[in-house]
Amino acid sequence: MATQYGAHPGQIALAWVLKRSPVMLPIPGTSKIAHLEQNIAAADIPLSDEDFTALDAEGHKAFHSTP
Repeated sequence: MATQYGAHPGQIALAWVLKRSPVMLPIPGTSKIAHLEQNIAAADIPLSDEDFTALDAEGHKAFHSTP
């Protein structure tokens, strides 16, 4: 999905958080300006509802599966 949006995977994760709730404020830490700029750019990734749902489903699978 990151390739589809021309983004890094971390940006997609941040875009998901931002789409999940308009009152949620992710605060990722970084020590590099380039990473800070990538994090800020995540706010401009317009995840579709379908992509949001797909990411949400993958997250639920990953955290609710039994080994």
